Amino acid sequence: MNMHEVTLAGARLRALGSGALWWPDQGLLCVSDLHLGKAERLARRGGTRLPPYDTRDTLTRLAADLEATQARSVVCLGDSFDDLGAARALPEDERLWITQLQAGRRWVWIEGNHDPGPIEMGGTHLAELPRPPLTFRHIAKPGSSGEISGHYHPKARIGGRGHGATRPAFLIDQDRIILPAYGTYTGGLRSHEPVLSQLMRPEALAILTGAQLYAIPMPRG
Repeated sequence: MNMHEVTLAGARLRALGSGALWWPDQGLLCVSDLHLGKAERLARRGGTRLPPYDTRDTLTRLAADLEATQARSVVCLGDSFDDLGAARALPEDERLWITQLQAGRRWVWIEGNHDPGPIEMGGTHLAELPRPPLTFRHIAKPGSSGEISGHYHPKARIGGRGHGATRPAFLIDQDRIILPAYGTYTGGLRSHEPVLSQLMRPEALAILTGAQLYAIPMPRG
């Protein structure tokens, strides 16, 4: 499995190349910012029309991670749907697919700013999930410790101009991990942006996702 091992608050975790976070001791797979139904939401609001395959692509990758890890629990860290209308508008076959992925697993939907209320789908809906020694929430809180969050869609660059690459990235320090966006149609916030530089300690790492993971000092400024 393509992964990078990290430790947070004593919990041994694995950052996966897909952008998911795996906690083997708890059988828990965590993903953030799926933004399912984004193409539908954009079309509904008169925005850019995108091929409506994003949900199927995201669920295909999630199904592969669940198969590889045999996770018993899944935590979706908010913004799982692009808005509540997108959740209601999911085609029946995609709703059924989510139900199949949930079967036999504890599934927790953390509320995000795009999907702030309960959705009409199986699983548990929470504002945040304490799972000692960790806490799972959508948006990082300054001063927290043992925190796993999403929201910012962090990305980082490796290599110089002309031959480098920018990829979604985990940001990790001794207090927290911020996950990259898992969804197919999601942009990103560069790690040098002030909000991320202020949240993360000076020694923070960025772990760039993809077929080969790269761990580098978190780019700043």
